[in-house]
Amino acid sequence: MQQNVQIRLLGDFDILVNGERQNNLAAKSRKGVSLMEYLILQRGRSVPVQRLIRELWSGNRYDSPESALKTMISRFRALLNGIAPGLGGCIVSEQGAYRWISGPAVHVDVLDMLSLLESIHADSTREQRIECYSQVLDLYQGDLYQTGDICNGAMQVSWLHREYLRAIYTWIELLKETEEYEEIVRICRKAIQVDELDEQLHIEMIRAMIQMNYTTEAINEYKRVTQAAHADRKTEAPKDLNADYQRMMDIGDMVSQKLSMIRDELMDEGSQQSGPYFCEYDAFKEFYCIERRTMERLGSTVFLGIILIANPDDTITTVVRESAMAALCEIVRSNLRKGDIVTRAAPSVVAMLLPTVSYSTGNAVMERIESLFYEEYPNQSIVLSFRITPLGGSITGAK
Repeated sequence: MQQNVQIRLLGDFDILVNGERQNNLAAKSRKGVSLMEYLILQRGRSVPVQRLIRELWSGNRYDSPESALKTMISRFRALLNGIAPGLGGCIVSEQGAYRWISGPAVHVDVLDMLSLLESIHADSTREQRIECYSQVLDLYQGDLYQTGDICNGAMQVSWLHREYLRAIYTWIELLKETEEYEEIVRICRKAIQVDELDEQLHIEMIRAMIQMNYTTEAINEYKRVTQAAHADRKTEAPKDLNADYQRMMDIGDMVSQKLSMIRDELMDEGSQQSGPYFCEYDAFKEFYCIERRTMERLGSTVFLGIILIANPDDTITTVVRESAMAALCEIVRSNLRKGDIVTRAAPSVVAMLLPTVSYSTGNAVMERIESLFYEEYPNQSIVLSFRITPLGGSITGAK
């Protein structure tokens, strides 16, 4: 057989040849599909004819059941060969028995899943085990497809479902060792799509969310589980989940308390200051970066201004300079707004950030400071100069 054949039995029944879905075979031969599925699940073991008859025709009487089985298998093989040449040969007849042999070009999802689980041994590396579990998660798209013609079909469905969940639980425990909680949430979400009533999956997902401090998401998930429990006529959600909910509420209360405390501290700190915010030059540079990013994002306007104290012959003494700077800083403190940020950028330089002002307004602020400075500090040897420019622009004003 040259063509690649994929047979899907998990979640729904499908046959794909080279990636293309084929006609609905179950509609043409429901019992044939049941027989094929039953043989596939024996994993290469031969099944006696009498056992197949009991499974497929329990309660029905035939004059010659062996002949009916043989005829049905012959017709079904022809249907399989019509899908892909040689596919019917996967149903192999033996002395008084039949079995399924897939062949190298035929892949069956349920067999691939079981082979993956069997390949995990004690000497497998952690990475190998996780890779196997990841493939199992992808393969198991839902419970085993059933036509209702196999007597113990429900038992097969339950067994496969348990094997799938056991693999997922084991994978989650592996991820807990390395605190990969985000991956646990992803796995649980996908597994819940297959079994939304499995309580353990919800519990593991909620606990992983709590570990990541996703308290709101965890509480919302808890509410969904609780509503589902009520809809299923349960009086309450699982006890373990109730304990986790209480923990979430405790965390939420603690977070609210911390938030209130920090808010109150910040408000108290801010209420004690009037006028502009004075800071060290390193902090001023950080504020500069923040204001510039805000300006780029919101399209607001922020101006950078500097004021320089000097004298014409550049012979200002330290005492005179510090006296003049003290006077200047006090004038700045009294005449700028709370939103303005000021620093002493150099021994003779004051720098400031003036948000949401136009050039003319900013220039007027500087002229007012200059005028007040000369009134309060009438020292003929001191000259005050200023510059103002928008952040990111060129220097547009000077005096």
